[in-house]
Amino acid sequence: MGFFESAIVIYLRQIVYPDGFSFPLQPIPESLATTEILREAFSLLMLLSVGILTGESTITRFAYFIFSFALWDIFYYIFLKLLINWPESLFTMDILFLLPVTWIGPVITPVIVSGIMILLALLILFFSSVNERVKFGTHELLIFITGSLIIIISFIADYTKFILTHFSLRDLWSIPSEDLFALSLKYYPQNFSWNLFWAGIIVILSGILFFTRRNISHLKTTKIMGT
Repeated sequence: MGFFESAIVIYLRQIVYPDGFSFPLQPIPESLATTEILREAFSLLMLLSVGILTGESTITRFAYFIFSFALWDIFYYIFLKLLINWPESLFTMDILFLLPVTWIGPVITPVIVSGIMILLALLILFFSSVNERVKFGTHELLIFITGSLIIIISFIADYTKFILTHFSLRDLWSIPSEDLFALSLKYYPQNFSWNLFWAGIIVILSGILFFTRRNISHLKTTKIMGT
């Protein structure tokens, strides 16, 4: 799936950026944009199916899903590098997502997030192999959600700041979509919010730490009771 994704992106860049991908963004035909959004949706459905078919419980299905998603994302960049020698470096800026606004970040940032997803998935699968009742605690879920939101904000902060230098929050609800789209084509990444990104990573890692310590404690208790 990583190869398929990279191959499709190469085709898209050849169509939209025949002289090579660079910022600012170029306009995409509406039919092509719709097709791309649907392709991304079905890609996620395929990855989700891996978890559904492989996992034996809700949490293990989630683990297999994020594990597959992370590998997909990492190998997407590996194949892009092998096929067209892009990105130039791990700090090359890339478009990560388009909804609800454009997500921008250095290539290394989704790779870091993918590494953490793999770590969490492996921990879930390990603890589930010795305890069928493994699940996230409420506080752990809140920590994961909070950390994820902080990371998302780091990805959209620069683009949002750019838009808000031209329109107020009130204007965004009333301006024609054509005007907003035209402005987005002038966007060029200026600064990535590294502080926010690392804050989100630390929050998520703390959630993983709580999850790990709680399950290790459960294993020790079970072992003692068993003996």
